[in-house]
Amino acid sequence: MLKVENIDVYYGAIHALKGVSLEVKEGEIVTLIGANGAGKSTSLQTISGLIRQKRGKIMFSGRDISFSPAQEIVRMGISQVPEGRRIFANLSVRENLEMGAYLQKGKEGLKKTLEKVYEKFPRLRERLNQRAGTLSGGEQQMLAMGRALMAQPKLLLLDEPSMGLAPILVKEIFSIIKEINEAGTTILLVEQNAKMALSIANRAYVLETGRIVTSGPAQELAESEQIKKAYLGG
Repeated sequence: MLKVENIDVYYGAIHALKGVSLEVKEGEIVTLIGANGAGKSTSLQTISGLIRQKRGKIMFSGRDISFSPAQEIVRMGISQVPEGRRIFANLSVRENLEMGAYLQKGKEGLKKTLEKVYEKFPRLRERLNQRAGTLSGGEQQMLAMGRALMAQPKLLLLDEPSMGLAPILVKEIFSIIKEINEAGTTILLVEQNAKMALSIANRAYVLETGRIVTSGPAQELAESEQIKKAYLGG
């Protein structure tokens, strides 16, 4: 479904991604783990078209999207939930969700998509007219995920969904990620909580200072002594 081939990304003189290659097959959850500053968020933003690579190629569903505009990439079926949620704090929950559906035509389609999102996140239905900035951290994360799902993506990019959340909410968010995947959405997950990410993923890639240093089945990496020491606190 998604194939990233040898991409190089620079921030001025800083070489942020160095020949990064990865693949996400349809129906999978693939996770990208690594320390802060390893290049995880940069990888997602490059796939989304928010940052441009200097070299390399990005293919999605057989199409070269390397230099497609970000809005065109959303239209093709890739949605991103950004790090830090980035909800529209002064808009209501419903208005935030509608912002995610700007590609939808017709009220009937919008209504159906909203209903699906409310089924996944019942708390959003309860807070429909509430200002998004007044929601708790966990509810804001649900809103950010709901907004991305309003575009009905084939591939969902999730950037640090557990950041700043209490452990009980982290479990809930990861359980919802699994449900979204089981309902047919392919997922590429960037996450600092490597233990949780590896517990739900099919495959994983490990990024270190802009390079992929290892990859493989998620369970295999979770059991690797090297990975345990570096990322799993053991």
